[in-house]
Order: sequence, then C-alpha cells, then structure tokens
Amino acid sequence: GRALLVLLLSATVSLLGGLIFGYELGVISGALLQLQIDFHLSCFKQEVLVSALLIGALLASLVGGILIDRHGRRRAILVSNLVLLVGSLILTLARSFIGLVIGRMTVGFAISVSSMACCIYVSEMVAAHQRGLLVSLYEAGITVGILLSYALNYIFADVGEGWRYMFGLAIAPAAMQFLSILFLPVNPVKLSSWDSDCQKGLIQLQDTEDRAAAKREPYKEKDYSFLDLFRTRDNMRRRTLVGLGLVLFQQFTGQPNVLGYASKIFHSVGFQSNSSAILASVGLGAIKVVATLVAMAFADKAGRRVLLMAGCVVMAISVTTIGLTSRIAPLAMARDCKAAADPNASHSLTQHPLTYVFSQPAVSPIPRALGVVRSQAGPGFAGTRSLTKVFASAQSREVVADSSLTQKRGLVGQSKKETVESTGPPFSGAPWAEHTVFNWITLLSMMAFVSAFSIGFGPMTWLVLSEIYPAGIRGRAFAFCNSFNWAANLLISLSFLDLIDAIGFSWMFLLYGLMGVMAVTFIYLFVPETKGQSLEEIDQQFCRKR
Repeated sequence: GRALLVLLLSATVSLLGGLIFGYELGVISGALLQLQIDFHLSCFKQEVLVSALLIGALLASLVGGILIDRHGRRRAILVSNLVLLVGSLILTLARSFIGLVIGRMTVGFAISVSSMACCIYVSEMVAAHQRGLLVSLYEAGITVGILLSYALNYIFADVGEGWRYMFGLAIAPAAMQFLSILFLPVNPVKLSSWDSDCQKGLIQLQDTEDRAAAKREPYKEKDYSFLDLFRTRDNMRRRTLVGLGLVLFQQFTGQPNVLGYASKIFHSVGFQSNSSAILASVGLGAIKVVATLVAMAFADKAGRRVLLMAGCVVMAISVTTIGLTSRIAPLAMARDCKAAADPNASHSLTQHPLTYVFSQPAVSPIPRALGVVRSQAGPGFAGTRSLTKVFASAQSREVVADSSLTQKRGLVGQSKKETVESTGPPFSGAPWAEHTVFNWITLLSMMAFVSAFSIGFGPMTWLVLSEIYPAGIRGRAFAFCNSFNWAANLLISLSFLDLIDAIGFSWMFLLYGLMGVMAVTFIYLFVPETKGQSLEEIDQQFCRKR
C-alpha cells in the first residue's frame, strides 16, 4: 500500500512539474495583451518581458546542476517551488515594468531548475519498467499546462487587470507539488547503499530483479568533476555526445518554427472566424495530448530508440511536404512590429482579433474579446514572436510555446486585402482557395509533425538524458545539455526570418527535412536503447563501452 502511495506521489510530482512549466510558458500570451495596454509597453519592452523568463531559465541551466548534485533532487524541487511562489507573488503584485521583468526572471529560474530536478528525481525513484511512463508524464503535464493557460487567458480576458490572476494562479500547482514531495523519500542514489532505504524504513521502488543485479555487481557511486563530461573516463565523452546531439537535433529539425504559419494554414482551409479557429486549435492541442499519451504507453515497450527514430522520420517527411507544397501555395508573413505605446491611442477591443500560435499544443487563437485594432496590433507584438517562441519549445519539453508567432506572420480575421498589404510575398491577387488541396496537405503535414514530435523528440530526449549519466554528475550533465537546448532554441528562433529572406520559405523547410534525416542517422548510430534497464545497469554498460 505504501509503495503504491509513493508511486502515485512520484507521478503527481512529475505531472505537476510539467503542468507548471507549460502554464508559465503559455500564460504570457494572454497576459501580454492586457499588459501592453496597462503599462503602455513598446515593442522593445514586450521583447524584454518575454525574454526575461528565458534569461532566468538560462541562468538556472548554468547553476541549477550544481544545486541538484550537491543538495539532492528532492531539495532542489522544494527550493524551486519556493522560488516560483516568490516569483508569482512578485508578478501578481507588480506595479511597474521592472517588477514584471524581475518576476518573470524569477519564475524562469524556478521552472528551469524544477524541470531538470523532476525528470532526474522520478527516473531515479521508480523501477526500470515504469521509468519511461512516469518521466514522460512530465511532457504530458507541459501540454496540459499550456492548454490550461489558454483556458484561463480566455476566462480573464475581459477582467480588469486579469493578468494578475493569470500569473497568481501558478501558485496553486506549485503548492500542491511542494506538499506532494514532502511525503516522498530521499532518492536511493543519494544514500550509502541500495538497501539503506529499507533500513531507514523508506520505500524502495526498484524491483527485485534490479536489486539482485545490483548485488551481483555492486554499484559504487563515483565522484565526477564537470570537466569529466569531456573526458574518456567511463565513456563520459560519448554520453555527452549523445545528450548534446539529442537536444540540438530537437531544435534543428525546426520544432520552434514549423507552426509559425499555422494561423495562415487554418485560414487557408476555411477556418475564417474566431470560433472555428479556436475549435481547430483545440483539436490540434488534443492531437498533441493524444500523441504524448501514446509515447507514455510505448516508452517502456517499444523503447526510446524506436520512438525517437519513428518520430524523426515522420517529422522529416512532414516538413519536406510543407516545403514542397509551399512552393505551389505560398503563405505570407509579416515581420514588422507596430505595438502601440501611446496611452492616448484607441483601445477598442472589437476589431481584427489576434491569433496566437503555440509550438507546444500547437495553436491557440486569442478569443474574440482580446482582439485589438489594427493601429495597435497591426501585426502587433511582432517583436516578441521570436523570444516568446524561444522558451516554449525548450523542453518540451521540447520545450516551448510560440506564443506570438502570428505577430510576425499575419492575423487571422483580417480581410485578405489587409493581410496581403501587411505581409511580405505578393499573392498576385490569387486567393488561397485556388490551392485548397495543397493547403489541406500542408495542414495535415503540420498535424503529423506535431504528433511525431510529441511521440519522439518531445518526451524521449529528456527521458534519455535522465538515464545515461552517472548519479554523481547527473544534475550538472542534464543542466549542461539543457543550456544548449535553450541556446539552440534562441538561435533557431531569432535567425528564422533572416534565413527565410536569404533562402526562401520552401528551402528553409526542406533544410529542416534534411536535418531530420541526419537526426535519424545520429540516433541509429549513437543513442543506446535503455528500456527495461536500471540506471546502474545503463551506467555499467557505458563504462564497459558497449
């Protein structure tokens, strides 16, 4: 009975950790619409506010690993919960732009530490045959968190200073996670021996086969320095190659940018009104949830390598198809930023609704009431597209929400004339309806991409990272790879528009397809299968250079 309780609490910690991460990534999209009016934010200030969370997350990636290794995973999660509570209070009570930035940086630091510690903690706490399911539960939590943020953005859209409620509600799941982990034991790997948990009266979730294997070949925790990640000792250099390869290919296959045209794709196949676009977005979000559940179910059966390679193959085919169809039925894109900071400007909330597109669940149109007039939003918030998009795909976990992609890519709900005027490539007067078949192919390809990412790179990258490193350096190694994930996401996001100008939209997506093929090759050659093995067995296999 107690073993079941601990198992349920571990699952709760993993799910709530992902939910908090996803919620904080998604909530800025709705809050920003109100904040730009309440604080008269210029485009630059919006960029700063959106990137503040990214800066905090990058900082956490640099120092969080030390906290996780030296003070333990459980304590790191508890500390991250407390930091998140402080950050949420700062945001809820903020009276100035500086307060908002400090609050978002604090929250970014907290969710980054929590994301790393949760995956490692749960992977070490549960038996080998349950590890894939429970660590992947974190990814499911991210999806649910972002969808929850969409719902609350909608609920508080017309509430005065509704953004305070949006930010403040993050306190609830953080408090629940804090309470849940108080009842969980210290990680087995942080104790002196495999049997010390039982000696202390705590629950040991590793199954009897794992324990028998460990006794046959006693596992001794070793001390590692950070530089050991780049040395041949215990095959650490190969492990680092596997970790960095996974996080970099996760980004370079185009995940932060593929959904950048989602609003126009929905528009082109007939989702003209806000209500129909919202339904389409919910459908796309539901597809992602289902795909993540599939990954959870098969992570411990099919294995990590199979899901990663299958996901990459489908992703490569999808982006290649989008690249080819876009040559026949091109989509437009706006790249200027015209966010109004004039306090005397009209703040009518009735015309030209803005649609937000997210990389995590996929697309989230802002409800009708949150539309803004073209003088304010034109392609409004354009400058924040890249940076908002940046942190959402990082994890996954993928992590990270393209919360203002349409800000540079045009608005659903505008007339065709307005869209053509505000975007780059000319349409020569040809309506999208002439390419209906190709537009539907593009839409289906985008849905396939979302599903494939949610089955493969989304959850599996972080699952493998939590498994391949020795316990003594697992936190620092995970954080090191995580920092490259954030940095690569930033690079891909910020360079996307310039690359499209240089080589064109079609070639950009064909390049993503090529990267997908390279990712499949990399996974086949270098990434080991870890299903059904204890963490100690995985470590010993690497040490023997298998």
